Amino acid sequence: MKLLLLSLFCVFTVKFVASVDYDDEDSDNAPKADGGRVDARGHRPVDRRREPVPTLRPAPPPISKGGYQARPTKPPTRGQKKENIVYPDAGGCKHASDELGVLCPTGCELQTSLVKQEKSVKSDLRDLKEKVEKQSDVSTTFYQYINTLEDKLAKRQKQVKDNENVISEYNTEIEQHYTFIRENMDNNIPSSLRVLRSVVDTLHKKIQKLENAIATQMDNCRSSCIVSCNIPVVSGKECEDIIRKGGESSEMYLIQPDAFFKPYKVYCDMSTERGGWTLIQNRQDGSVGFGRTWDAYKQGFGNIAKSEGKKYCDTPGEYWLGNDKISQLTKMGPTEVLIEMEDWNGDKVSAHYRGFTIQNEANKYQLSVSNYKGTAGNALMDGASQLYGENRTMTVHNGMFFSTFDRDNDGWVHADPRKQCSKEDGGGWWYNRCHSANPNGRYYWGGQYSWDMAKHGTDDGVVWMNWKGSWYSLKKMSMKIRPFFPQ
Repeated sequence: MKLLLLSLFCVFTVKFVASVDYDDEDSDNAPKADGGRVDARGHRPVDRRREPVPTLRPAPPPISKGGYQARPTKPPTRGQKKENIVYPDAGGCKHASDELGVLCPTGCELQTSLVKQEKSVKSDLRDLKEKVEKQSDVSTTFYQYINTLEDKLAKRQKQVKDNENVISEYNTEIEQHYTFIRENMDNNIPSSLRVLRSVVDTLHKKIQKLENAIATQMDNCRSSCIVSCNIPVVSGKECEDIIRKGGESSEMYLIQPDAFFKPYKVYCDMSTERGGWTLIQNRQDGSVGFGRTWDAYKQGFGNIAKSEGKKYCDTPGEYWLGNDKISQLTKMGPTEVLIEMEDWNGDKVSAHYRGFTIQNEANKYQLSVSNYKGTAGNALMDGASQLYGENRTMTVHNGMFFSTFDRDNDGWVHADPRKQCSKEDGGGWWYNRCHSANPNGRYYWGGQYSWDMAKHGTDDGVVWMNWKGSWYSLKKMSMKIRPFFPQ
């Protein structure tokens, strides 16, 4: 009997401890901030009656052997003449792959703007037509009024013999009115109609020009864009290899990590922390949507770079390099990743992981990071700093598989197939249940947004919870990688 009572007491103690450790978002004992309940939607709280408690997936450690040696010191440049870099003429030069596509700002945005202008012009044209119709109605009234006056004039003339003086007075007044109206009918109204017709003709010509411009843009959009800036002659396996070969300016380069695969274009950052960074992700103006399919994230999308008035592509665009390419680059040797962020006030922070590896597609591009340092907060390894216990664990990204809205690999196990992180949070990412960081989320101008602005009522912006919380969408965020080597 004592053993039975002791067993029941132990079971009750375990259940009580479990209930205390679990942070229910509806509990009055949940951690609070700023005098109220923590408003963190990066996770999806567990309903323990229906769903299993999430567990972290074991992640293989990032690659740590091999790679580059330290960079050789440069010889003194004093007394030596620096050779000027001569770029090829417009049109670029031939590289390993002639048919390789290039990217530039597309004309499709112009098409959208022209279509909007066409809509506004058509609405103005409809308003003018309505005014012309009203003017026509007024003219008809004037004509009816003239006919009435002419009838009255005829009747008055019959009474001239009986009362010539009275009739003459009224007749003079009527003739004055008649003259005034006839002058308006003969002069003012026709001139107004002529002006309206000329306006309509001008608008019609503008509409024709817009239609021609739209047709031209449609023809241009059917074929791939051709970049208008040159690509440097120097190339390499990745940006670190290029900077060691003498490519020192930050711009678009051609890289070929493997001789058996086609080369492709990337933007190389050659100035941040001694340079050599390959930009794999960039958000800066919301010009590219990141709510893409699995295949789009696999191959990459967006605009690699553009020219700001120079002959080379010196400014990065918004893009995702592609999971296959990112995995290939991180598998070449030890790799580090630098995640830089900027809010709408111009403040900047960063998260630097000295270990970073992405597995191949067969392993669902599993993420592995290590050795954090930085000022943004270790969201990928520690989860959201606003949460505690299981709620915080389910926002850890390290070890997660990559998910898109058409390929659900997140850590949210739910009977409803519509309940998945990528659908609710706006982009492809290494979601858990669901996130503490959401760099590929929806782009909100101004920073602050709310649940009623979000499509699914979740924090689906460009979020890094450990810096700005769930309901602040950052202005800029970029991810760049480099082979890890002794500094």
